[in-house]
Amino acid sequence: MNIIKYRYLYFAISLLVIIPGIIALAVWKLPLGIDFTGGSLLEVRFTSGNPPSFADVTSLYSEFSTPEIDVSDPVIQALENNALSIRSKEMDNPLKTQILTAMTERFNGGQAVTELNFTRVNAAVGQEVARAAAIAVGMAAVAILLYITYAFRKVQHAARYGAAAVIAMLHDVLVVVGMEALLGHFLGWQADALFLTALLTVIGFSVHDTIVVFDRIRENSNVYRRVDYETVVNHSIVQTLDRSINTQLTVMITLLALALFGGETIRHFVVILLIGVFSGTYSSIFNASPILVVWENKEWRTWFRRKDKVAA
Repeated sequence: MNIIKYRYLYFAISLLVIIPGIIALAVWKLPLGIDFTGGSLLEVRFTSGNPPSFADVTSLYSEFSTPEIDVSDPVIQALENNALSIRSKEMDNPLKTQILTAMTERFNGGQAVTELNFTRVNAAVGQEVARAAAIAVGMAAVAILLYITYAFRKVQHAARYGAAAVIAMLHDVLVVVGMEALLGHFLGWQADALFLTALLTVIGFSVHDTIVVFDRIRENSNVYRRVDYETVVNHSIVQTLDRSINTQLTVMITLLALALFGGETIRHFVVILLIGVFSGTYSSIFNASPILVVWENKEWRTWFRRKDKVAA
């Protein structure tokens, strides 16, 4: 099985997945939740009949909006069992009580609306969380680069392994963030603290699988000293292919079950993990190791030459 032979096809597939996400980020931006932007999250359940329409809830919020506390444009999401999740700009407890009272009178037949959750995040705190999240991802990339370079220090060009692992990791980050932008636009999902948790978990899974393949390349490089590097890398990928697919497939089956039957509250988190684990498996096999081959052969020298000159 010659996997390395079609490396540029794998790179093209990655671009086809990443580019729509980048376009979505540029056009629609990443939909940040109150964990990063600040605001209020109110989750309520209606015990009398079906929950009100989103338009009715938005109209109610607009009535209680003031210049000091503008909650006129809430983001509403339906939950299970006649519940709604309502995100708005930051409100205080008295305003929340007024809104719950109005909901009870208008939408719940006089029966008290059940308050499931109320969370407030100050805007300054949200900005600090967003800054810390960016720093966390950056520090993870630097730590991975340094660690892999040190772990492969006895192999020629050890830094390449660290750089290739980081490139594959960034591939997965772009896939996850791009898909979040698309899902946020079409499904109304917002990136919150759980999204950051899922993203960092994906980074760990991706690098873990990449190191397994790289370690086999290191072992085979010492055994097959007279074999060209491309053949050694391909042989190493084939040797670890079953292990990589089987390991990640068990994780993805579990996540798929959680996404289908785990409930609305964790579905966003699980779907992001599922996308990230799939992307991490792909990048570990079809991106990270082929990058080493491209680097070893210095193939960028022929990328922009005419085919006849390359053949000559």
